[in-house]
Amino acid sequence: MEQQDDRDKIFALVADLTNPEQRESALLELSKRREAFADLAPILWHSFGTIAALLQEIVSIYPLLSPPSLTAHASNRVCNALALLQCVASHPETRTLFLNAHIPLFLYPFLNTVSKTRPFEYLRLTSLGVIGALVKVDDSEVINFLLSTEIIPLCLRIMETGSELSKTVATFIVQKILLDDMGLSYICAIAERFYAVSTVLANMMQMLTEQPSARLLKHIVRCYLRLSENSRAREALRQCLPDSLRDATFSAALKDDVSTKRWLAQLLYNITTDANP
Repeated sequence: MEQQDDRDKIFALVADLTNPEQRESALLELSKRREAFADLAPILWHSFGTIAALLQEIVSIYPLLSPPSLTAHASNRVCNALALLQCVASHPETRTLFLNAHIPLFLYPFLNTVSKTRPFEYLRLTSLGVIGALVKVDDSEVINFLLSTEIIPLCLRIMETGSELSKTVATFIVQKILLDDMGLSYICAIAERFYAVSTVLANMMQMLTEQPSARLLKHIVRCYLRLSENSRAREALRQCLPDSLRDATFSAALKDDVSTKRWLAQLLYNITTDANP
């Protein structure tokens, strides 16, 4: 009975999303409950007017992006809408529908912002979370979409200038693109693309020598290891892999991280031998 009451409550809140007066409180309530309700994504997707209402929330703050005038309140509100879209992006039943409707494109203007204020940082991080949810499941369709819509330059800029958390999610997205064969081929096909990625990774390694982050280091090492599996990239890495990965700079940071230590050893093996075809 209680379960039925919860379902009824969820349906009522979803219906409230299409009512401008009720929408803000419904966004907040649903974003809080999204983890607890497994079928929320299909309900959001298939209920009349709901996705349009969420997109309306997103589009309505575009004018606040430039010149940057996003308030904490407006950022929190749109991030609640983005949390619901992340839920749709994560669900196996709605992921492809979400992608085919090109909904991630609505988030790109948020990723393109550069203001360092907290509301903008939160907006970028939450938008990255939606893309991160898409790439979490290995799906070439997702990678193809992201490559064709030029997500990599947006991620690279955040990897250089974002907060530590934003950098970590952006690097994870690039890592997942690289782990797909199509993604690796795309990045290594043209020297400019490879150097755009490797230069940002090298800059991040320099930053990590001053501000260590084990989580970020893990993703960067995995990106380098994957690049070293491409013959052209491997040749280039022999020249441009940062010295801090070749020497003992990060020994202490990696002391208890068995998988990253193994990846680093494999990376160094790959670039110092001709064993790989």
